[in-house]
Amino acid sequence: MSLKLVEKIEITGTITLKTGLHIGGSTSAMSIGGIDKQVIRNPFNNQPYIPGSSLKGKMRSLFEVAIGMVDKEEKSNSKVKYGPSQVGRPADLFGNSSGNENQKPSRLIVRDGFLVNADEVLKHTDMPYTEGKTEVVIDRITSVANPRQMERVPAGAVFSLNMILNIWDKDDKKQLLEDLFTSLMLLKDDYLGGHGSRGYGHIAIRIDKIISRKTDGYYADPAQGEEDITHEFDTKLRELHDSKPVNDVAPV
Repeated sequence: MSLKLVEKIEITGTITLKTGLHIGGSTSAMSIGGIDKQVIRNPFNNQPYIPGSSLKGKMRSLFEVAIGMVDKEEKSNSKVKYGPSQVGRPADLFGNSSGNENQKPSRLIVRDGFLVNADEVLKHTDMPYTEGKTEVVIDRITSVANPRQMERVPAGAVFSLNMILNIWDKDDKKQLLEDLFTSLMLLKDDYLGGHGSRGYGHIAIRIDKIISRKTDGYYADPAQGEEDITHEFDTKLRELHDSKPVNDVAPV
């Protein structure tokens, strides 16, 4: 079957932390008495970042749970018992790994999010761009406290947001965009990273611009194939920016 890529929709904006964020990194440099769990950092500038895989994976898992499409892993040795759906709208947007004729490439590309206000964050943190948060596990019988140090990016840090939605000639563009915005709404009302049930990872998402580029424009004057379509999503953007909960998620 012949497929043609007809459009690329670029979505740009920011992710602002409302509470501290922990997305784990390497513990190879961990020292005695130091941080137990470190955050992931860019090795070139030592700044924390949000991996696109973490952002996309969370969006997908929330969307699949919300519409009731979660697949049980058939492999007995798999640590993940309930994995990503291989069919339906989740697979249409995020792709699948079925390994057969039903395999679908992901329509959504999610870039790594980089720290936008690094200088401001650095002024207010005890470690470079991060804070140490002490948590304790209390023995229920002896009441002995076992402290541990968690590293997190503090509330107020702002990260870039950049996503590309690829539209093929046989795709339902409206449904893909609808499901993408639903995923973002669910994420905003949930958490990103680890330890969300203890207050970590609450974020605000702001989309500043949505640009459509027809693929024909890549072979001619790029300006002819580019269009700012942000205004077409004014209602969706207001809902996303106003932190209103997701009231209804359409069934499959």
